[in-house]
Amino acid sequence: MAPPTSPSSTSSHLMRLLRFNKPYGVLSQFTAEGRWQGLKDYIDLPGVYVAGRLDADSEGLLLLTNDGQLQARIADPRFKMEKTYWVQVEGLPDEAALAALRRGVQLNDGPTLPASARLLEPAPAVWQRNPPIRERKAIPTAWIELIIREGRNRQVRRMTAAVGHPTLRLIRAAIGPYTLEGLAPGAWAD
Repeated sequence: MAPPTSPSSTSSHLMRLLRFNKPYGVLSQFTAEGRWQGLKDYIDLPGVYVAGRLDADSEGLLLLTNDGQLQARIADPRFKMEKTYWVQVEGLPDEAALAALRRGVQLNDGPTLPASARLLEPAPAVWQRNPPIRERKAIPTAWIELIIREGRNRQVRRMTAAVGHPTLRLIRAAIGPYTLEGLAPGAWAD
């Protein structure tokens, strides 16, 4: 007599983890809202849920899973899963601005944890954004790699603004060991 199978050993209950390259203007939810698209326009898979959030005006890596424990571990700041962002900012940050980001900056909801921050030179090879960012001829832009372990609302944008360099474009490149590698905007993979 064969041993009984547990739900986790049947093929219909295999753990799935999807990497999705979320385009600008897409919400971190399946339902569209107002002018923003929803994930259902890109992913038609029942039973997967977003692990963490990414604002509609931000781009890049979003993870989805059908495993509630993994979803909680990815999304919960207590697990301190590193999130890597490529941030195009207004102006050219000097070492003092980068050092402030590394130490942690004071925001209206308290100080941030220390972060990893460095200039990305050359700029990362990324896709064109639709619509393009607003650029001002007299003000140069630069790209920063910022690695944080928190997930406060609009934290990266608030951090760069706090050191005098407003964010123009924000791309999440990695969450822990998971990266955007090989994913075009709007594409997903297991």
